[in-house]
Order: sequence, then structure tokens, then C-alpha cells
Amino acid sequence: MAVQASAAILAVWKKFDEFPMETLTKAWHRGGQRTVAEMKEHRAKYGTSGNCFDLAIWLLDEFRAAGITAYGVGHDLGTSDAHVAVVAEDELGSRYLCDLGDLWLQPILLDPARPEFTGDKLKGFFPAAEVQVAVQGDRCEVCYFRPNGKVSRQEYDLTPISEHDLMVAAEACQHDYRQALVEFRVPHGAETAHWEFCDWESFLSTSEGLYPEEQLATIEAWCERIHLRTGLDKAVLQESLSFYQNSMK
Repeated sequence: MAVQASAAILAVWKKFDEFPMETLTKAWHRGGQRTVAEMKEHRAKYGTSGNCFDLAIWLLDEFRAAGITAYGVGHDLGTSDAHVAVVAEDELGSRYLCDLGDLWLQPILLDPARPEFTGDKLKGFFPAAEVQVAVQGDRCEVCYFRPNGKVSRQEYDLTPISEHDLMVAAEACQHDYRQALVEFRVPHGAETAHWEFCDWESFLSTSEGLYPEEQLATIEAWCERIHLRTGLDKAVLQESLSFYQNSMK
């Protein structure tokens, strides 16, 4: 059976349960990488959260405030394929991958020395998919097994990212406006499903399959749908989506 992270790690992780992962805030803010204080202020006022860099930086701050050893990890920093997550260590020194940018349901063990680490397919860690984790030194590969038989993969370099390198990569990512994206975890029967807005389409991913939603014709209609799903402020959504739409022309 897969082992859960420690109560201390989970207590911090669960603070972000209602956070979407979204690239809309940066198109509204357009001021580069925000501080944690700014992210908290925007969250309280507008219901915003941020992209994978925002969420990782905020999560790191919360872990450190709780006295938990944590650091950034990822791949392809400084490129258009950049992705960042967090590794947190429990009191035994075991590592757990904490990836808010991909909206994992809970942190997952990365310590092959632990007897609970089997390398088997696991349920309950990622919305609408089983996952299989392989760790070799400072390399980690995750395989995602979808209900339709599709298998996708993601690799992480588990070498700790320095704070300087993390902030440089984060700043670069905040000026990349190629894709309007929102992802959100939503209750769906007995499971947690994955709702996504991407490329002016939206759909729900569940263990039973993918459910596309009705196509919308106006920014106002998209604002309403995204607001109802995530709670993001409509004025923020209007400005952000208009910016993305104009940048595509």
C-alpha cells in the first residue's frame, strides 16, 4: 500500500486544496514574478493563485514556515517547457514530490529505500489517472495511466534548485503569454476530477473518461464559466482573457 506523507507535510499541502493552477493572473498582473505577500493579497482580493512557479514559491514559503525541509525541483528551466515542483522531506529524511503545478491530489513518496515504495501503479495521487514512479539517483520519471489507455510521462531532475535560479526561471516564465490555461480539482462522485480550460475549450477528466463542455463564443461567457468553477474574479478574468485573445492576433 502506498504511504501517505507525514501529517506535517499534509497539513501544509492541504492549504492549497482549493487553489486552481492558472496562467491568467500573470496576463492580468504583467509585473513579473510576484512575492508571496503579493500572491496572498491577490488571492484574498481576487481569488487568484498562479502558475507552477507561483505555486511552488508559495508552497516552499509555507513549508519553511512550518519548519519542514523543502526545495524546488523541475525540468527545462528557462525554456518554454519549464516546469517546477517542490520536494519536501519528512522527519525520517524521506522525500515527497509535491506538485501543485500539475494539481496532484497529494504528495508522493520518492524514497526507494522505504519498504512502502514498490514502483507499482498507484491510485489516489493524481486526478483521473493511476501513476507509477521510478527514482534513480536525482532523476524521477512519472508515468500516468489514463482511463482511455493513454500513457504519458514526465521527468523531474530532483537536484535542488537554488533560490536564485528558481527566481530567474520564474521571472522568465511570467513573461510567457502563449497559453491561457486554468486547471482545477473538483469533486466528482466518490473521486476528485480534473477540470481544465485550455485553448478556448474546457473539459472534465474523470476515471470514466473525458467530458468536453459546450463551446462558448464570447469572453464574457468564458469569464462566467471559469468564475463559477474556480471563484476567480470576473474583472481579472475579463482583462486576462482579452489580453490573451489580442496577443494571438
